Amino acid sequence: MTRARRNVAVAGVALSDCGRVPDATPYALHAQAARRALADAGLDRSLVDGFASAGLGTLAPVEVADYLGLRPTWVDSTSVGGSTWEVMAAHAADAIAAGRARAVLLVYGSTARSDIKAGRRTGELSFGTRGPLQFEAPYGHTLIAKYAMAARRHMIEYGTTIEQLAEVAVQARANAALNPEAMFRAPVTVDEVLAGPLIADPFTKLHCCLRSDGGAAVLLAAEEVVRDCRTAPVWVLGTGEHVSHAAMSEWPDFTVSPAAVSGRLAFERAGVRPAEIELAEIYDAFTYMTLVTLEDLGFCAKGEGGAFVEKGRLLVRGGELPVNTDGGGLSAQHPGMRGLFLLVEAVRQLRGEAGERQVRRADGQLPALAVASGTGGWFCSSGTVVLGR
Repeated sequence: MTRARRNVAVAGVALSDCGRVPDATPYALHAQAARRALADAGLDRSLVDGFASAGLGTLAPVEVADYLGLRPTWVDSTSVGGSTWEVMAAHAADAIAAGRARAVLLVYGSTARSDIKAGRRTGELSFGTRGPLQFEAPYGHTLIAKYAMAARRHMIEYGTTIEQLAEVAVQARANAALNPEAMFRAPVTVDEVLAGPLIADPFTKLHCCLRSDGGAAVLLAAEEVVRDCRTAPVWVLGTGEHVSHAAMSEWPDFTVSPAAVSGRLAFERAGVRPAEIELAEIYDAFTYMTLVTLEDLGFCAKGEGGAFVEKGRLLVRGGELPVNTDGGGLSAQHPGMRGLFLLVEAVRQLRGEAGERQVRRADGQLPALAVASGTGGWFCSSGTVVLGR
C-alpha cells in the first residue's frame, strides 16, 4: 500500500548569537538556535521526531540531540561540507513527505573564530593526506588554492576579470550594510578589494569569506503540523543534490560546479524556471563561488557570469536578482559550514521579515520564490532547495 505524500514546509528558522561570541560553546550555540527556531514556529519540542546535525561530537547527531533533550526516531548526519544543510533539508523533506517523520529540526553551531583566537585550533591549510588527497597534498593543494585554481581557469577560458570577481564582494558588503546582524557593514570598493593582501592568486583577502562564531536552526514540518504554527509556512517545492569529485585531478571541468546538476534537479522537481526566482542565497566562501553557481543554476549562460555580476545585479536595493541578501559569507557570518544560514535568510525574505534588506517586487509585494544553493568541499558537493510562499 502507498500513502499520499504530504506537503512539507519550513515552520521555523533562527540564528544563534553570531559574529564574535567568545564565551559560548558550540553546543550552547546549537541549543540557542534550536530554542529560537521552535519559538519562531510556536511549537513545542515534543513535536520534533526528526533531527539532523553534522560537524560536532563523536556520534553526531546523537550527542547534539542528547544535549538538546531530543529522542528522535529519524536522524541524519550526512556531512558533505558546506552543502550539508541543503542536502539534509532534502532528506528531511522526503522523510516527512513519506510519513517517516512529522517535524525535523536541522541545527548547526560553531565557535570557529573564537577557537582560533584562543589557540584551540588553527586555520586549516589542508584536509589531510588520506585517500585520493595523498596524491595532491605534496603539491600544496590547500583549500583556498583549490578554489583559486578554479577561478583562474574560468578567467582563462571566458575572459572573466578580477574586477568582476571583486564586484561580488562589493555587492555582498552593500547588502550586509542593511543587515544589523552582519559582522562587516562598511562599504568597500573594487579598488579596495584588489588592493588587499594576496591570499591565493587571484584572491585577495576580501575575495575570501570571513570567519565567525554562530549557529542556525531550521524546522521542517508536515502540512498538518504547519497549521498550528505561529508563522506563515514557506513550502519546500523542489530539491536536488550532487557530488562531483574529491581529487582535483578527477574534476572534469574547473568552470562547472556540481550546482549544474543539483540546480537542474531542484528546478525540475519544483516545476519552476530560474527566470521565475526572485532572490538567491548562494554559498560564497569565495567570490568565484557566487559567480560560477549563478551560471550553473541557469541565471546566465556558461562564461557570462562575469558580465552578469556587474552593474549591481546582486543588490537588495535595485538588483535584478538579489543574491546573498544578508551579506553572505563574505560579509555577514561564516562559522565553518554556512549552508543552513542560506535557508534561514531565504525563509525570512519570503516571510517579509528581513527589515531594511527586505526584497520586494516592483509593485511592493513580497517575493514568492527563492532558491538556496550550498557548495561543499572544493566544489565537491552541492545541494539546492527551491522555496515558495
